[in-house]
Amino acid sequence: MKKILALLGLISLGLGIIGAFLPLLPTTPFVLLSAFLFAKSSDKLHNWLMTHKIFGSLIRDFHEEKAISIQGKVAAVSMMWISNIISILFVVNDKLWLQILLTIISVAVTINILRYKTKKKTVNRPE
Repeated sequence: MKKILALLGLISLGLGIIGAFLPLLPTTPFVLLSAFLFAKSSDKLHNWLMTHKIFGSLIRDFHEEKAISIQGKVAAVSMMWISNIISILFVVNDKLWLQILLTIISVAVTINILRYKTKKKTVNRPE
């Protein structure tokens, strides 16, 4: 069972990475799901993900504070809208209903992202 959970975690992480570049495929939920699946299946994969240069702080911040950094919010919303606009202009430019659907979903996801608390910067003070 642990191997299946680890495999699902890897698939979820792959979808999260792809989601950074494709509209309508979210990154954060897939990365958070990967962290959960790795925690249940593989200490090695879980530790790797938690200490990952990009994903580690995202997971820790969300888990500990239920917050997203301002940089994370800006990156997520910007990438989503850039992908959405490219899709509307070049992929589904002849399907108005799909353009409207993409826009509605992007507005909803933007609202959802912005509703999370913004992570406050922590200041490292000398002891």
